[in-house]
Amino acid sequence: MGPKAKKIILILVGAFFIYAIFTSPDKAAGIVTNAWGVLVDGFNAILRFFDTLLNSN
Repeated sequence: MGPKAKKIILILVGAFFIYAIFTSPDKAAGIVTNAWGVLVDGFNAILRFFDTLLNSN
């Protein structure tokens, strides 16, 4: 895929996010909150894995 196509796709995705935020801000806020929770849970799982790996004797 060429750089022009990537730019067009990025613009379309950005436009969709802006549309979603303006049409239903409550749902958009819920999605962001859920996505942030998933990221935090994943990061905590990685930390727990390495902690267990390094501290297992």
